[in-house]
Amino acid sequence: QVRLAESGGGLVQAGGSLRLSCAVAGRTDNRYVVNWFRQAPGKEHVFVAAISNDGVTTLYTDSVKGRFTVYTDNVKNTVYLQMGSLKPDDTAVYYCAAGRTYVGNTNHGTFDYWGQGTQVTVSA
Repeated sequence: QVRLAESGGGLVQAGGSLRLSCAVAGRTDNRYVVNWFRQAPGKEHVFVAAISNDGVTTLYTDSVKGRFTVYTDNVKNTVYLQMGSLKPDDTAVYYCAAGRTYVGNTNHGTFDYWGQGTQVTVSA
């Protein structure tokens, strides 16, 4: 069983920064990938970023490239999403999800473990 817990969301002005954390508990191995998804009101989950268990391989959706960075601290068993140059369009509930898959799998329906989500609101 794998348990995930996000934190770090909040209200920020456009152009600002936030760092989200995803604490991972339970048994994982090097086949696990952690993805970040976001969901705006009334919309589907959208892929944001992904990172391999060893932190070496990452992937981003085009709209966040150059603004967001995903990285991992394996000592703390935590995955971070550093978000910069935030825009109102980034407003959503952000979720981290884990699964035995590959970096490049952006299908939210195939991830077994999810956190509870953290709200990010970017004001204009």
